Amino acid sequence: MRMSDTDFAEYDSKVTFMFPGQGAQYMGMAAGICDEVPKAKELFEKASTILGYDLLDKCKNGPKNVLDSTEVSQPAIFVCSMAAVEKLRSDEGDEALDAATCAMGLSLGEYSALCFAGALSFEDGVRVTKARGEAMQAASDATDGSMVSVIGLKSDKVQEICDAAAKESGEPVQVANFLCNGNYAVSGSSKACDVVEQIAKPDFKARMTVRLAVAGAFHTDFMEAAVDKLGAVLDSIEVKKPRIPVVSNVDAEPHSDPAVIKDILKKQVTNPVQFEQSLANVMGKGFEYGYECGPGKVVAGILKRVDRKAKMTNVEV
Repeated sequence: MRMSDTDFAEYDSKVTFMFPGQGAQYMGMAAGICDEVPKAKELFEKASTILGYDLLDKCKNGPKNVLDSTEVSQPAIFVCSMAAVEKLRSDEGDEALDAATCAMGLSLGEYSALCFAGALSFEDGVRVTKARGEAMQAASDATDGSMVSVIGLKSDKVQEICDAAAKESGEPVQVANFLCNGNYAVSGSSKACDVVEQIAKPDFKARMTVRLAVAGAFHTDFMEAAVDKLGAVLDSIEVKKPRIPVVSNVDAEPHSDPAVIKDILKKQVTNPVQFEQSLANVMGKGFEYGYECGPGKVVAGILKRVDRKAKMTNVEV
């Protein structure tokens, strides 16, 4: 039985909790939080039991290539993000969490946002991010894909670069991460990404390009093989209606029907990340204050590029 999917159509983003995605991980993250916050230690212990390895050790000691791998970094960032929530609870009390009126996450961070909003249990969040990471790693290993960040141009100009690179290389490449004006990531075949790097500055006046340290061409059809594996795990877990709206990466809107949320999460693997539009929508819904919970300050950095005066607190691990 389908539920209403329009319950959050008129949402309020006054206090928005935001969560980072893959790439935010770093060696040594969560090194001290388990000593400071007992609830955070419990989360890492639960996660390690589900994952079958000592996650905290991977976060603290790596090695780096293991922590950076898709199959480890995805559950690691999810658990660190939820541990950051517990740190905020420990520091400021339940009132800080109860004040949330909206949540959102960057790609993988959408799972953290859904867990924070009560749509997903922590244990199922670990299971599904484990499955997502493994499925995307396998899909990456089966194809020759890559990603490149293009800095300093509008999205239509970055699309022109992709069109030119695809024509020259004979292979696909597309805008995959719409982060904010002047910061877009393209994703496609490694050959096409090579051409993007070669032509972006001299031919299209990009300020710079950065080859991203990811396993493959995320958020494109290169990840199609991951959808069924992820979908099987999503179909096996319970997703509830969130207690607050969670803005989707796929269409920049909040959803209240658990079945739709599951479908959206499946689509997210192969669809471009519409974070720029998501932020614009949130900023237009009465945003006053934000928290970024998890490793790094990537989301806060994007927000500050959109609005330098935006108020944001980072709760790092």
